[in-house]
Amino acid sequence: MTAIDEITYESTSRFAQVRDDLRLHYHEAGVGNDTTIVLLHGGGPGASSWSNFARNIPVLAQRFHVLAVDQPGYGRSDKPTEHPQYFVHSASALKDLLDTLGIADRVHLLGNSLGGGAAVRFALDYPERAGRLVLMGPGGLSVNLFAPDPTEGVKNLGRFSYEPTRENLEAFLRIMVFDQSLITPELVEERFASASTPESLAAAKAMGKSFSSAEFEKGMLWRDAYKLRQRVLLIWGREDRVNPLDGALVALKMIPRAQLHVFGGCGHWAQLEKFDEFNRLTADFLTDGVE
Repeated sequence: MTAIDEITYESTSRFAQVRDDLRLHYHEAGVGNDTTIVLLHGGGPGASSWSNFARNIPVLAQRFHVLAVDQPGYGRSDKPTEHPQYFVHSASALKDLLDTLGIADRVHLLGNSLGGGAAVRFALDYPERAGRLVLMGPGGLSVNLFAPDPTEGVKNLGRFSYEPTRENLEAFLRIMVFDQSLITPELVEERFASASTPESLAAAKAMGKSFSSAEFEKGMLWRDAYKLRQRVLLIWGREDRVNPLDGALVALKMIPRAQLHVFGGCGHWAQLEKFDEFNRLTADFLTDGVE
């Protein structure tokens, strides 16, 4: 088992050519642990597996074999602009990655926002490959019953897409969290450097366009949520301004084996704002032995 202080970006960084036209970047830790958990990041500008989960990976790797994947179009993964509805696109890429790595057993999935939607799509499309799901403010499952649509977060995401400036990126990031001290100048600069490249901007536009394509219904995951047979832990921040808390109610009603945990004083990034509690909650849910 790798010690926590030995888990760095460089030591965990991997690439896999999963198709002729798609190479994925991912981080791997906890090699040798029996159970694999796949971490899927959110979809904001400059997002990547490391930006979302850098602090969580070393903790989870003490108990799990961790794969933190840069979804297509993000991080150091390839950024195709011709692809099916994004959740389908990401889920099929993950399936190909697992095949490439020779992982045939079920994997648990932990997804934040866009990554939560991709995790659900994976479980729906490849049910024999998906174990338990931990979903933080998941896209596609969240249906706003009381909060206005589009939300503050979605509006700010659109502003950055239309005018990709540092100021618009910082405004978007500040919507993500309740604790504003988490949005440092270094974070803004790091995310802007990644988000503002021509390839990233083109991939982001293609991703957004896919949600209004002919396959747009593939993104309406709440309609198929009743098909999920896995145990599902929904995690929400009470102050989430991207996918507000009322968006959890339809998913909670539709998913047969769902439970909901709400953190007060928390926005869209529960894995950071409630770091210790989040890690304990996730690990306990995935290892409690209840089938």
